[in-house]
Amino acid sequence: MSPARAITNRRTVAAVAAIAALSVAGCGGDTSGGPSGEVGPALSAPINLADCTDWNNGTPDERLGTIEQIRNYVGGPASGTGTGTGGVLDDDRAYDLFERACEPEFARGFRLYKLYSRAAAFGG
Repeated sequence: MSPARAITNRRTVAAVAAIAALSVAGCGGDTSGGPSGEVGPALSAPINLADCTDWNNGTPDERLGTIEQIRNYVGGPASGTGTGTGGVLDDDRAYDLFERACEPEFARGFRLYKLYSRAAAFGG
């Protein structure tokens, strides 16, 4: 194997390891939905990886649980400021947003939390 090929292989392995580490890091965190700390069932993908394909394949209960998780994730404390929180949508608006945005075939890879946070930033 040539030295250039070996470097490329090491970079590929390092990139795959970094992606795996980031996806595992996104699996935990605070998903409390209220005083009990429980949320309903959610889509199978971690909240930072859930996309329109997951949404379209989910049940209504999984979709509502995912909206709750995204609201908690996006609406948490604003980073860097020490004060304030992120903007949120009410559940009906979020559900309608995902239904509309995830309908076209080209949208299957759109990340739900990004759709949500952008819509919330503009007041829904």
